[in-house]
Amino acid sequence: MTTDVPAVELRHVSKAFGALRVLDDVSLAVPAGRAVCILGRSGTGKSVTLKHIVGLLQPDAGQVLVEGEDIGQLAGPDLARVRKRIGLLFQNAALFDSISVGENVAFPLRRHTRAPDDEIRARAQDLLAQVGLEREYDKMPADLSGGMKKRAGLARALVLSPPIVLVDEPSAGLDPLTAGEIDALLVALNDRSKTTLIVVTHNIPSARVIGDELVFLHEGRILARGDAATLDRSEIPLVRQFMRSDSSG
Repeated sequence: MTTDVPAVELRHVSKAFGALRVLDDVSLAVPAGRAVCILGRSGTGKSVTLKHIVGLLQPDAGQVLVEGEDIGQLAGPDLARVRKRIGLLFQNAALFDSISVGENVAFPLRRHTRAPDDEIRARAQDLLAQVGLEREYDKMPADLSGGMKKRAGLARALVLSPPIVLVDEPSAGLDPLTAGEIDALLVALNDRSKTTLIVVTHNIPSARVIGDELVFLHEGRILARGDAATLDRSEIPLVRQFMRSDSSG
């Protein structure tokens, strides 16, 4: 694959739910290895965009390409193959309550590989160590704090070494210190592994730390895009006002 193929590309994507148009002719290309933060008020299509990228939703019009493949044309094993190249950290971490933290992290390996149990456990333990949870393998998710659950969810998202990671509101419900720790983990991931990051967030301080590029969605359209300094100087009052926010999400 040539390096000029975007990791993720939306081409004129539109999506409506009934009379509500959530995405309206959105085009966006995310180069491999970049970190892009999608900003905007609630209900502007940010999380819907992530669901399109991973194939949980199909556009009414337009195309969604992952590493050059139109995922709208894929089904069954082909769609599963592409999805394995995408890690997804949900807003609430979405851990399985009935299995241990370590087995949550190991779950994708057990589902998608035939690796022996000792290798799977070692890989899960290594990922937990990378997010500072090396002692939590045998604990149950109910015993973790919100920040620890986010860390465990991130470890699970990374266990198959995906080149693309999607993150939905990483700082939601976290205190500023813990949110900063999650931000630092994402920045380190991008720096160390050149993982493509697409992060939906309300948290402007986090977006400034994580994003090489910020994309501001409003009423289903891209209203502004660029680095933080570019959006700070935007001629659009709503964008400037949003960028001055110190919201923690």
